[in-house]
Amino acid sequence: MIEITSRPASSAQPITLAAGALIVILLGVGGITLWRAYSGSPPEPDRVVAARQLQARTAQASEQLVEKTKGLEVTQQESIDQLQVVQDQLQTVRRLLAAQQADTKRLSEQVSGLTEAIDGLKQSFASAQGPDANAGPSSHNKSVRTRSQAARSAHRGHARPRG
Repeated sequence: MIEITSRPASSAQPITLAAGALIVILLGVGGITLWRAYSGSPPEPDRVVAARQLQARTAQASEQLVEKTKGLEVTQQESIDQLQVVQDQLQTVRRLLAAQQADTKRLSEQVSGLTEAIDGLKQSFASAQGPDANAGPSSHNKSVRTRSQAARSAHRGHARPRG
């Protein structure tokens, strides 16, 4: 008939295999735990220390940036002040130049008027001399001296202080 054979060894094999794997896993976890516990400082405090150092460096860099920014602000304000002084000086120079140009124009007009007056005097002198124009250079020198003396006396009259 049919014989029933028992298989106790084959059904125990997967359980034994699972138990062995569990023991190996537990031993690995235990070994890692012991290694971390006795190998010095754990990596988490190292990370904390590194993070604190990084924060300290960041804070120091921020303070330096703030100081440099303040320095730049001061320098910028000084530059603005200097620019304002230069602009004021330029405005003063422009005003002086305009006044000088006005004086130059006024003096040019006066010279022009004097030139016209001299030309008029020359013409009237020439027409008054008419036939005596052939008299020679002595009369011409006389008229120059007369004009020179008249100019000096007019100059003296203007030089007197008013009081």
